Amino acid sequence: MPKASILVTGVHGLVGSCIYNYLYAKPESYDVYGLDRSSQKSSRVHESELADVPDNRFIKSDMSDVNSLEESFQDIETVIHMAADPNDQAPWKSTLENNIVATRNLFEAAKRTGVKRVLYASSIQVSFGYFRQIEPYSSIYKQDYENIPESFEQISVSDPTWPVNYYGSSKVFGEALARMYSSTTDLSCICIRMGGVHSRDQVPQAVLPNASTKNDMVRLVECCIKASESIQFEILYGLSNTDYRWVDLKHSEDAVGYVSEDSIHLEI
Repeated sequence: MPKASILVTGVHGLVGSCIYNYLYAKPESYDVYGLDRSSQKSSRVHESELADVPDNRFIKSDMSDVNSLEESFQDIETVIHMAADPNDQAPWKSTLENNIVATRNLFEAAKRTGVKRVLYASSIQVSFGYFRQIEPYSSIYKQDYENIPESFEQISVSDPTWPVNYYGSSKVFGEALARMYSSTTDLSCICIRMGGVHSRDQVPQAVLPNASTKNDMVRLVECCIKASESIQFEILYGLSNTDYRWVDLKHSEDAVGYVSEDSIHLEI
């Protein structure tokens, strides 16, 4: 079977590095490249997690120019779009340039060059309105665990999005772009509403219900790479088995076969 050609954007970020390293370690299956705005590594990434991308596999781009992205996407089958400003308090200008304009340029370049599939890094933050304002999810947010029932209905991908900041809103826009391009072109788009991934899997207790281990995240990404060619558009949540997880993962299993291997527990 021929190797799949993969390009990871945001390759020097935490999740991008983890994905690149995972795929690069499978040379029999993947021919993997990395793209980032800088050759410098993110401060969020521990040195043991850094992606050591060879010069002939690295593309330097801030993704502001769709024509240059076209050149970068030649002969690429799958683009894994991790590049973004991950700061949920980022100012509008940075969110606009890095999360909205860059994402539009990526989808447009993918369409023009015949990329088969884009995996778009959305975020659980597209649903944070529930987490902040609606019970029992808001009790999880406030860490008021005594008021949380033993069982409750989890938020699913069929529930409306509800962002609470520019970052979450930019991810909703990215999902809308994926829907548009998947329905007007031959491009297959899978949006992963990622939980928080933390360096060396050191998850702060306050955000643990929203977390994913590095292992689970890269496994989910590979499930999406290998998913049926018949999938034109899909949205999935991507988390580990965490205490008080409030979003549904059953759809992720049904759609692409993802089942979390890892459990993360609160220290109460």
